[in-house]
Amino acid sequence: MTQRDIYLVGIGTGSPSHITLEGVEALRKASVILAPRKGAGKDDLAEIRLRIITASGTQAQIVPFDYPERDPDLPYQDRVALWHDDIARRWQAALAAAHVDGPVALLVWGDPAIYDSTLRIAARLDPAPNVTVVPGITAIQALTAAHGIPLNTVDGNVQITTGRRLRTFGMPADTETVVVMLDGRCAFQDLDPEGLYIWWGAYLGAANQCLLKGPLDRVSEQIVRTRATLRSKYGWIMDTYLLRRTL
Repeated sequence: MTQRDIYLVGIGTGSPSHITLEGVEALRKASVILAPRKGAGKDDLAEIRLRIITASGTQAQIVPFDYPERDPDLPYQDRVALWHDDIARRWQAALAAAHVDGPVALLVWGDPAIYDSTLRIAARLDPAPNVTVVPGITAIQALTAAHGIPLNTVDGNVQITTGRRLRTFGMPADTETVVVMLDGRCAFQDLDPEGLYIWWGAYLGAANQCLLKGPLDRVSEQIVRTRATLRSKYGWIMDTYLLRRTL
């Protein structure tokens, strides 16, 4: 494989209008667009990507590849590292099979620099590509915009974390606002809800966007039920939430 120029294009959280003009330009420059297939029940994800690609007016060849599964029996860090290795191999195989030279683009949910591993995967390619990151609307921005709230209070601190870390370490004692991403198990259920307010959102920016908010002790169970219903209905879910101390 020869060295390639790769554009990692943030596309926001579900709305085709979230992609920036710079992102559209990158798609138009690309000769190839790698398109992941994430399995049964996730056709909506592929359809959103296709609408964005079509609207950009690019003439790039769309090259699909199948996303691998992570091994749940391995320790977390090992599991993720091997998963990234496998994805990088699939990128290289897809590009080799395409027989097309020129720049490559990948559409990245949210922003490639915030709780996303596309940059780490690109670094595994051999030879190393020339990477250009095109920032996108983050899930954090989409969440606060949808609820009409500021991310921080006046002079207040903010921590961005994952559901796995929230379950392990709890709500940080010295942090006023916590944004939680990648939480498939609703870790907020394990917190002491006293003095905590939650703003939750799923499918942010999409037509089926769903929002809930309120004191954690009052809406926790409703969020869990709603999340399960939506996941069953659509076959997948992307959600994010913000916790803030109100005492």
